Amino acid sequence: MRRYILGAAILISMVSSVIASERDCAENCHEPQRYGLSAEVIEAYDMPDFEQLTVNTDLLNDRWYMRVDGAIDIYDAPNGNIVRSIDAGFNFVTALAQDGEWTQIGTNEWVRSEHLTTSNQILSHFTGIFLNGEYPEYPVAWMLVNAYPSSEPGGEPDESKPLVYRYTLVNIFSTVNVDGWQWYQIGANDWVIQTNVAKVLPVERPEEIETDKWVSIDLYEQVLIAFEGDTPVFATLISSGLPRWPTYEGIFNIYFRQTRRNMSWGTPGDDFYYIEEVPWTMFFDEGRALHGAYWHDGLGYRRSHGCVNMSITDAHWLYNWVADDMETLVSRDVEPEGPGVYVYSSGTYR
Repeated sequence: MRRYILGAAILISMVSSVIASERDCAENCHEPQRYGLSAEVIEAYDMPDFEQLTVNTDLLNDRWYMRVDGAIDIYDAPNGNIVRSIDAGFNFVTALAQDGEWTQIGTNEWVRSEHLTTSNQILSHFTGIFLNGEYPEYPVAWMLVNAYPSSEPGGEPDESKPLVYRYTLVNIFSTVNVDGWQWYQIGANDWVIQTNVAKVLPVERPEEIETDKWVSIDLYEQVLIAFEGDTPVFATLISSGLPRWPTYEGIFNIYFRQTRRNMSWGTPGDDFYYIEEVPWTMFFDEGRALHGAYWHDGLGYRRSHGCVNMSITDAHWLYNWVADDMETLVSRDVEPEGPGVYVYSSGTYR
C-alpha cells in the first residue's frame, strides 16, 4: 500500500513540474526561428550609416527632354525649309524653345510640336551610396520592385507586412535555396526572392587593372562599384546591354569622355535610335560608354544597346571622380589610359 501511495505522490509531483514548466515557457519562451537569423540578432546589428549621394535637381531640370513620335522632318525655321530628317525609332531630342505649334531643338532647327512628348517625368531620382571604404558584415542590396516580404523562404507575399518599395536599401542576413532560387532574409521573418533585389558583392581587384581608380560592373546584379586602389568608395545600380546588344565582359579603360554627346545607331524600322545630348559619357569599349540616361528609370535591369546606363546624378558624380585621370584624354584617338573598367558576371541569367 505504501508503494502505491509513494508512486501516486511521484506522479503528482511530475505533473506539477510539467504544468509549472509550461507556465514558465508561456511567459518566457519564444517560438524557435525556423530559418535565418533571429529577431534579436537582427535588431542588435548596427548597420553602417551609408551616405546616399544627393540628387542633383539642377542637373535633372537643366534640359527639356522630349520623346519623338515617329519619323520627323527638321526645319530651319517655323514653316521654313527642311534641313534634315530623323527616321522612326527610339528617338529623343532636347527642346530649347517653343513658338506656337513649333519647338526649337537646336540652332536653326525646328520641328512640329505635335511630334514631341515630354519625358522629364520619367527621369530617375535614384542615387548610389558611399561605401566608407568597406563592405558591411551583411551584404546590402536594393529592392528592384515594390514587394511584400514573405514570412518564410518560398512563401507567398504577406500583405499584412509593410510594403518594401523599389530602390529601398536592405541588408541580406541569410540565404536559403528553394527550388533552385535564392531567397534572402531582409528582416526577422521577412524574405524576398533573388529576382527582387540587386546585391552589392565584394570584388577583388584584377591583376590586369593597373590604374588606382577603377570600376567594377556586375552584369548579373546590375551593380557598379567605384574603387580607389582596393578600397570600395561608391556603389550604385546600372542598366547594361540587352541580350541582342550585350555589354561585353572584360577589362577595359575609360579612354574618352564628354559632358554631352548625341548617339545614334541601328537600322531604321528595326533597332534604330537617335538620342540627343546623352549626359556625362565615358567611353571604355569602342562605342560603349558609361553615361547618364534621361529616357528611363529602369535601373537594375538590362535595357541598353550595350552602353552602361546610370542615373544622371550618379553619372555626373562618376564623370567628375575620374577627372584627375582623364585630363589629357580629349580625343577618341588617344591610347586608353584612364581608369580601369572590369566588366564581369557574378551569376547566370535564366
